[in-house]
Amino acid sequence: MDISYTHDVVAQLAPNGVLRAGINLSNFLLVTGKTMAGDPVGVAPDMAKAIADHLGVGLQLVPFPSPGPLADAAVDDVWDIGLIGAEPQRATHIQFSDAYVEIEATYLVWADSAFQDAAELDAPGVRIAVSERTAYDLWLVRNIKQAHLVHAQGFDGAKAAFIDEKCEALACLRPALLKDVQTIAGTRIVSGRFTAIQQAIGTHRRHAAAAEFLQRFSQHAISSGLVASLIEKHAVQGLSVAPLA
Repeated sequence: MDISYTHDVVAQLAPNGVLRAGINLSNFLLVTGKTMAGDPVGVAPDMAKAIADHLGVGLQLVPFPSPGPLADAAVDDVWDIGLIGAEPQRATHIQFSDAYVEIEATYLVWADSAFQDAAELDAPGVRIAVSERTAYDLWLVRNIKQAHLVHAQGFDGAKAAFIDEKCEALACLRPALLKDVQTIAGTRIVSGRFTAIQQAIGTHRRHAAAAEFLQRFSQHAISSGLVASLIEKHAVQGLSVAPLA
């Protein structure tokens, strides 16, 4: 796959010779650790490095505590690419590539719940605890019609709301729920999923040449096996290579 680039691409992505990559620290599948210097380590930082290396420029990782502030910063001159979930609410100022990885999102419920499948939870009287402004929350905001979303700050906040308020369900990425079902007594995970979060590479909408290059690069990263190798390198469970567009 052709991943050549023009001078315009470099001028848009690294005008000062350094690619600034916005990294969401709260996604534990894409950021799995830190260096001794405190820099994030994982699939997302490595994808950013692969792009910088291909362009022959330096790399500066710009960490954010959660995806919402990273998306908000698209209007500021603080990052050149952002590695977060591609959601329509974020697309006003960000042009996303197609996904390079996917993460299933589903629900944790109480063991005695009548609900068995994720598709059943959008029902009257159901309260779903969820970490606000995550990609899966944005999907729920768009698609939930009858259930009530109980928004909380961060996943720990959503988990506390689920337990303290006895919500009917807790929404999150399946890999996180696989851990929590072992620590929150009397719970289980429903079958199925309500969505698969599409993790992509975004840049500013005004950078058309850069966006076109990032689309081709993301597809090359899939077809060449780069994405699969990064998942294997960081031993990430619950992260899948996205299908080619």
